[in-house]
Parts: sequence; structure tokens; C-alpha cells
Amino acid sequence: MTPSSLRTIHDEHAALAAVLKSLQLLQQRGPGEKPQAFFDAMRAMLFYIDEFPERQHHPKESEWLFPRIAARSADAALAIERLDHDHEGGEAAVRELQHLLLAWELLGETRRRAFADALVRYVDFYLEHMRLEEAVVLPAAVAHLSAEDWEAIDRAFSTNDLLLTPGVQRDPAFEALYARIVSLAPSPIGLGA
Repeated sequence: MTPSSLRTIHDEHAALAAVLKSLQLLQQRGPGEKPQAFFDAMRAMLFYIDEFPERQHHPKESEWLFPRIAARSADAALAIERLDHDHEGGEAAVRELQHLLLAWELLGETRRRAFADALVRYVDFYLEHMRLEEAVVLPAAVAHLSAEDWEAIDRAFSTNDLLLTPGVQRDPAFEALYARIVSLAPSPIGLGA
């Protein structure tokens, strides 16, 4: 039986990848004739990245999952060292994107390129981060962790709000953000144009 935390991690990665791809798609389209809606959607998605992966997902990986795997798999330990380093810089990277987006919104088109370039770097970095977890760390977890390990990890991940995971009960405080992202963001994450 697949541990619930493993399903949660996969679902969270899928939701985050969809947000990242939607951010890129929306940035490429640009503000068009609805700049307020455009920048609102971009800000909401960046807030999601700051609020959810940086404050819920990563801390639980670093505290509950990674140490157990690193203690049992030398190959995974090397990957985990890199992933933990990524986690340490994640919040600053999101804040930089938020700042660059605000500069574009307030100072105009001359600031678009800086945001676009930083977004490409961030998305590439983050997709590679998740690929490494899924290709090296999670298989090592399945191979090396005990039922007792999984019970503790499952308990830790059971409190995640899974903000953009369909069909999951969410904290009411996140419902407005979820509705905003879905209404403003383009497919694959939202219903916006």
C-alpha cells in the first residue's frame, strides 16, 4: 500500500508544476487589455508558491522525510544535501520574483524582461528540484523506510492544506485564494482566458 504522504507529495508536486507552467504561460501572454487581472493572477500564484511549498511542503520534507532517507541511503543522501540547500534559498527566490513582478507592474514594460528571465530560471530550477526528488529520493524512501517511518511522515503531511489539489478539503482561509487563482489563471491550473 502506498503511504499517504507519498501520494500527498506527488499531488503537491503536480499542483506546483501546474502553477509554474501557468505563471510562464501568463507571463508570455502579458497583461493585454486587462493589466489588473493579469497582475492579480500573477501575484496570487507567487503568493501560493511562497505560502504553500515554502512554508508547508519543504519544511516537512526537510524535517520528516529527508533525514530518515539520508541515514539509510548514501546515494539519496547526496541528492538530499542538494535539495535541502535548494529549500534554504527557496523563499528568497520567490521574494525576488515578487519584487520583479511589482517592478514590472509599477514601472512598466522596461521591467518585463528582468521578471521573465528570473521566472524562466526559477521554473527550470524548481522542475529540476522536483525531478530529483521523484527520481532519486522518493524511490529510496520506498526502498528503505519502515512502516514506523511512514506513520510519522504520513502524520506530518496529513496537515498540509493541499491548496490546489482537486477534491481535497481545504482550510477555509485558503478558499478565497484558491478561487482567485482558478478564476484568473489560464489552463492548466485555472479557468481564465
